[in-house]
Amino acid sequence: MIALLRRDLRLAVRAGGGFGLALAFFLIVTILVPFALGPGTGRLAQVAPGILWIGALLACLLSLDRMLALDHEDGTLELLATAPLPLEGVILAKAGAHWLTTGLPLTLAAAPLGVLLNLAPGGYLWLCVSLLAGTPALSMIGAFGAALTVGMKRGGLLLSLLVLPLYVPTLIFGAEVARRGAEGLATGTPLMLLCALSLGVLAAMPFAGAAVLRINLR
Repeated sequence: MIALLRRDLRLAVRAGGGFGLALAFFLIVTILVPFALGPGTGRLAQVAPGILWIGALLACLLSLDRMLALDHEDGTLELLATAPLPLEGVILAKAGAHWLTTGLPLTLAAAPLGVLLNLAPGGYLWLCVSLLAGTPALSMIGAFGAALTVGMKRGGLLLSLLVLPLYVPTLIFGAEVARRGAEGLATGTPLMLLCALSLGVLAAMPFAGAAVLRINLR
């Protein structure tokens, strides 16, 4: 599984993968929001946690269709299905590579981009903490969606429609942690719920993704 993870990381870096594309999209969203809402710093500070979380969530969507589609096109996925590594490990490795090349960079970029939205000083730490706790769930759910739509023509749009409803709980709890942190309120309850949600997704989705991948490869 480690070898597969390293391979996907090398391919993502060489091809430009979701790394640069996701960061560029995140930056564009953050820059455009102040133009849409106006120059009022109070209004920007109020919506900053939610906007940053929505931008990170949508940026994660950009590279989901590449997670398994390229391996399916060149036959690598069929070889992985017959390899000693179980498909649950393949799904977990794919999600891990996606998080390392997309979720982690977005988490690190969120605090600097928060300056553009006049995020309250107390919100920077909690924004990064919420993204660090929530983005693994986004990648893991995305891997399940990629397994569900692999081999379909123009499956990118269908993939987005399938995973977006599953992203909603993570978005709610993640944005609430960032909002409460920015306002100086207690963040314990939404943060625990967010961590529990991510752990539950990490425990269940590899098996669900492997099951639907076996069906699609028959």
